Amino acid sequence: MMDPIPPSTSSDDRAARIRAAVQDHPQRMTLQLARELGVPEAEVVRAFPDNRAVELDGTRWEELIRGLESLGQVHVIVSNGGATLEAVGQFGGFSTTAEFFNVQTPTLDMHLRWPELGAVFAVEKPGHLNGVNTLSFQFFDKGGSAAFKVFLNFGGRVTPERATAFADLRERFRKCGIEGKETVRG
Repeated sequence: MMDPIPPSTSSDDRAARIRAAVQDHPQRMTLQLARELGVPEAEVVRAFPDNRAVELDGTRWEELIRGLESLGQVHVIVSNGGATLEAVGQFGGFSTTAEFFNVQTPTLDMHLRWPELGAVFAVEKPGHLNGVNTLSFQFFDKGGSAAFKVFLNFGGRVTPERATAFADLRERFRKCGIEGKETVRG
């Protein structure tokens, strides 16, 4: 167990502590690291080494979610303070009702509060179960807590075709303009 980062810690020291925790515990669930460090989970994901977590353009959330349909069957995880729900299914059946963006297929029934979405990442990390590299799209709310995560593989190796599809979506929605890079690609 790690000591939480005190709120008075400078932003540079805070970032360095988070990066060190990620480096020392690459298989640990990001939710667990965030709780132990006392930081939002999105900060833990942002601290991943280069290209292991690529921030995507969150303003294009709907286009990205619709793009998930092309991936076929995926493993979706939704966690909150009291429970974690895992579902295997395919995205599709999209509609919008007020502040809800709906995904309704025979295998997934999600109602996303899209105004609350804050950040999105394409993540590659060793799985916490067996160390096999996982590929996922992770959506966070404005406070940095996970809204939902979409895994292309969970516990097994990803096929070359799915890895290519992941890379294509990652590049299509990559958020640029961070650290001097150009504007969003599209």
